[in-house]
Parts: sequence; C-alpha cells; structure tokens
Amino acid sequence: MRRLSYLLMFSGCLLAVSALAQKGSKQWISLFDGKTLTGWKVGQNAATFSVDSGRIVAHGNVAHLFYDGPVQGHNFKNFHFKADVMTTPGSNSGIYFHTAYQESDWPKKGYEVQVNNSHTDWRRTGSLYAVSDVKDVLVKDNVWFTEEIIVQNKKVTVKVNGRTVVEYTEPKNVQRPADMNGRTLSSGTFALQGHDPNSKVYYKNIQVKVLP
Repeated sequence: MRRLSYLLMFSGCLLAVSALAQKGSKQWISLFDGKTLTGWKVGQNAATFSVDSGRIVAHGNVAHLFYDGPVQGHNFKNFHFKADVMTTPGSNSGIYFHTAYQESDWPKKGYEVQVNNSHTDWRRTGSLYAVSDVKDVLVKDNVWFTEEIIVQNKKVTVKVNGRTVVEYTEPKNVQRPADMNGRTLSSGTFALQGHDPNSKVYYKNIQVKVLP
C-alpha cells in the first residue's frame, strides 16, 4: 500500500512537471491567425492592409493596423514581442508599441521601431525611431528577418535576427519635443505601419510574451 502511495506521488510529480513544461512552451501567444485580420483594427485607408498566404501585407496610403484583440485586453506594459518581417526595395514601415488606436495620421502615443532597409529615410531597421537610431543596413530586402521588441519597466531592447541593436533606458521625467510628446513608456497596444503607396512590407508569425 505504501509502495502504491509512493508511485502515485511520483506519477503526480511527473504530471506536474509535464504541465509546467507545457505551460512554459505556450508562453508565446499569437496575435495573428494567418488567415484574417480578426483582432486588428484600422481606420482611414483600411485597404492598405490585406492578408495573403499567411502574411499581413502593408501596401498603400498611410494607415496603421492596431492590435485590438483579447490578449491582455490589447493593453501591454512589459512584454517580449516578435514578428517575422520582409521588406521590398524602397519600402518603409514600422512597429509601434505602447500606442493607442487612431482613425488617421501617424500614431501620437508610444514608440515606433523602424522597418526600413532601402527607403530614403536614413533610419534603418531596428531603430527606436528618432530616439535611438540605427544607421547601418542590417538585413536585406526580399529576405525574411525577425524583429523583436522587449520592454521591461523603463528599458527597451530591440533585436534583429537575434542581435541586439538598441538598448535604451528612458530617463525619469523624460522631456520630448512638442511633436513627440507622446513618445514615452506607459502601456498600450501594437500597430503596424503602412507608410506610402510605394512601400510593400510583409509580416507573419506575430507573437507576444507578457512579462511581469
């Protein structure tokens, strides 16, 4: 009887470890189903965004596609975000975080992480736009790369293909120019940018891990 009790206890421990392992393996949460824009919201120029072959395509007039789905009530503070991205020659885009839905114009709230390998704008992929900029071209057009954004309290880390390209700590009581006064860390959602009709950028495997 005692041996049976030990076996049951041992089996229970194994099940608990297995459950924890499974839980750990599911920490990444997908924000895009690969088929539709369900959970995402765009205002003006909505035709800029479409879904094709498991990818979000940003191609058209200025527009921004905001995550509006159920994960974390689309309100993220500390997180690890990643997406696979592919640019085409001359294209520009960006990934906003700690932002909020706007019907039109460039998002006023939050930060932008640049997506640009060959556009005339000198700020290249990985830049924390106009705050901590990257001048070097790190990845090529027409090739998939992974862009990651990690926010932990006042620190922002940006990675491109696993390489850390920006580490920025926002100063206490940071002051911004008048046209950037919403560019501070707080909380909010994510948004993908459609920059102009000559820009065509693809996104897939959009995931987030919520951090404490």
